[in-house]
Amino acid sequence: MSFPRALRERRIRRHLSQLDLALRAGTTQRHLSFIESGRSVPGRNMVVRLAESLELPLRERNELLLAAGYAPAYPESALDDPALAPVRTAIDHILRGHLPYPALVVDRGGALIAANTAFDLITEGAAPELVGPGTNVYRLALHPDGLAPRIRNLDEWARHVLARLGHLEDLRAELSAYVPQLAPSAGLLGFAVPLRLRSSYGELRLMTTVTTFATAVDVTLAELKLEAFLPADAATAEALSAAAGPTGVAAAADQPPGNV
Repeated sequence: MSFPRALRERRIRRHLSQLDLALRAGTTQRHLSFIESGRSVPGRNMVVRLAESLELPLRERNELLLAAGYAPAYPESALDDPALAPVRTAIDHILRGHLPYPALVVDRGGALIAANTAFDLITEGAAPELVGPGTNVYRLALHPDGLAPRIRNLDEWARHVLARLGHLEDLRAELSAYVPQLAPSAGLLGFAVPLRLRSSYGELRLMTTVTTFATAVDVTLAELKLEAFLPADAATAEALSAAAGPTGVAAAADQPPGNV
């Protein structure tokens, strides 16, 4: 894709006028119009300013630079790179610190990077090929051999999962075929949609939170997501504590860091 077209599509996707983007990037609407029409070739600094003003993810900022003929500005390190050792330690600490509640870390495509021991209660009964590092957690959630048979509110949860896959069209198409046609949402009461999951400790009602590294300047780090499950009621909190056992949290705290 040419740079003018790539820039214009991203601007329109964010519902910004040329004037809006020009003001954000510290330039004029006339200059931006010339850039989008191909009549003016922007310098590297201008491309970076436009990408920042559009609040693009780091991967898309690199793609915009490449489209303009410039080298990417943001590195994309392997997670086992020594430079990311503090990140691995921090992730491991967070996962263990969240016990006895489940937590996991995934990459941009939903591949599992790491999880704490409490996540085993979520995955119990799932086919082995759907579980473990490198497998896709979205596929695990909706596959008939994964969590789907145990999810009491599958329609609601499937809608929640599929809504997160806008950038993964092939995966979204695959997972959509696993669930029945979703009826239009009639609106929901309460403050959050819980995951209602049957388990060997009774029904679990879980809320989720997603955490990212807000100041990341490495593509790999910026795309990591830590998803934590929290009990939505007292019965679920008790079940998770019982599953961990009386010494579960203390034993996890004694594990050395660096297990991600």
